Amino acid sequence: MRVLISQLNPIIGDLEGNTQKIIQTLDFAREKEVDIVLFSELTLCGYPPEDLLLHPSFIDAQEKYLERIIRASSRLMAFVGVVRRNRSEGEKPIFNSAAVICDGQLLGYQDKRLLPTYDVFDERRYFEPGSASQIWEYKGMRIGVLICEDIWQHAGYVGYTQYQKDPVLDLLPLEPNLVLNLSASPYQFQKPDMRVKVCSKCARTLGVPVLMSCQVGGNDQIIFDGHSVYVDEKGNLRQLGKGFEEDQMLVDLDAPACPAPFNYDPVEDLYEALVLGVRDYLHKLGFKKGCLGLSGGIDSALVACIARDALGKENVLAISMPSRYSSEGSKKDAAELAKRLGIEFMEIPIETPFEAFLEVLSPIFAGRAPDTTEENLQARIRGTLLMAVSNKFGHIVLSTGNKSEMGMGYCTLYGDMCGGLGVISDVTKEQVYLLCRWINRNEEIIPQSIIEKVPSAELKPNQKDSDTLPPYEVIDKVIAGYVEEYYSPEEIAKKYNLPVDVVIDLVRRLHRAEYKRRQAAPGIRVSKKAFRVGRRYPIVQGWM
Repeated sequence: MRVLISQLNPIIGDLEGNTQKIIQTLDFAREKEVDIVLFSELTLCGYPPEDLLLHPSFIDAQEKYLERIIRASSRLMAFVGVVRRNRSEGEKPIFNSAAVICDGQLLGYQDKRLLPTYDVFDERRYFEPGSASQIWEYKGMRIGVLICEDIWQHAGYVGYTQYQKDPVLDLLPLEPNLVLNLSASPYQFQKPDMRVKVCSKCARTLGVPVLMSCQVGGNDQIIFDGHSVYVDEKGNLRQLGKGFEEDQMLVDLDAPACPAPFNYDPVEDLYEALVLGVRDYLHKLGFKKGCLGLSGGIDSALVACIARDALGKENVLAISMPSRYSSEGSKKDAAELAKRLGIEFMEIPIETPFEAFLEVLSPIFAGRAPDTTEENLQARIRGTLLMAVSNKFGHIVLSTGNKSEMGMGYCTLYGDMCGGLGVISDVTKEQVYLLCRWINRNEEIIPQSIIEKVPSAELKPNQKDSDTLPPYEVIDKVIAGYVEEYYSPEEIAKKYNLPVDVVIDLVRRLHRAEYKRRQAAPGIRVSKKAFRVGRRYPIVQGWM
């Protein structure tokens, strides 16, 4: 039995383009004399389609495109992730399903039974849960089908939810000899091998091989890293799909196979996820070019490297916007980095507009000492210039704030927060340094002076981030404990040996900055819990 695991990068809602990819895969499968083709969850419409699912016309269109796929399936069995109507009684009007197709005929559907409604998932908003599992027979194989979450609870990896059923155990009495999983499992830092463990647990329980097809690509803020999986009946990894790119993985279930180790560099994977996120966000929107403010600091240096690798050096514009407080070192570092990356570079000093703003405001501000107002003016002038260049030349502005700064609100609304995409808004300051050192692992691409520089916004004389913030290693521990793990301030203080009053103050800052983050550009999610997608807090609240 030969199975093709098709790891595709769909565009959400591009039914024509996605259908063409599916049909091309079926043609390829016939050339390779494949028996079964396995696609990922909701391949036809892309995942997650969100409120597109509330439009009846969207569901109607999928039914028509599915008919084309069925007609293209001669001499093959295919499992295609689709949305289908609920034509019986139930709470919701649609199912998240696998269409089971064989040689030009639709045999039926396997509906997803466990619908996650936590973190980035909100499936109970749209879908009716499937009621039962079943077996699909083909060429002597008894095939069980699970859709993404259906396989996760059995391995103990479901958070915030205790489902009342286990679709893996429900397959036991049906005696399958092969299990297929259609998946759209998002990337997060240090997670890729978790799917292998999930498939291995299912395989050991049922005593059968398990194949998982994973979606790949960036869809808005969420990254799907691929890494489709084939484990044997003992749970040993036999094959692994490519990471961060499309792949057609051919599995011969009858051929002898050797164990396939899953070795990965988590920092390299994090970088690849960010590159994929930028590339797909711009390209799927129909843009080619990105621009950013290149300050000579480490955050903008990292974003420039990511942008160059995602878009090509000819499609990145770096703009230095020095003020009276910008150091000569920062200006030289910005120019040198742009030269090393081969990206376009221009300098637009902001002294003239800054002076104009100060003059206009001087009668109003008379008698008041300079403070963060004047600092923020500089950031907002820079934001205005970046957006002007974006409008004139068709770039998307890539904002450069990191997760630690966003958490503390150490950023300026309508200033450095301007942009169409927050490239590293889910990357902590400590991870920024890790990534920059990884970039420099073979040669010095980012000038060492940028990496060694004391962090500073350079908005007033001799300014350092540490003037108003605790050390970033402290901030990052509090963010990890409070945002990602939901620890109390007291638990965080004990776990990381920090003064509890410091932790409480940082948690308060986290909540006070909620209104800023609500107005920030969408950011690429790469952690267990990002500030935007999958995290919902009221701006006005009295708990903390």
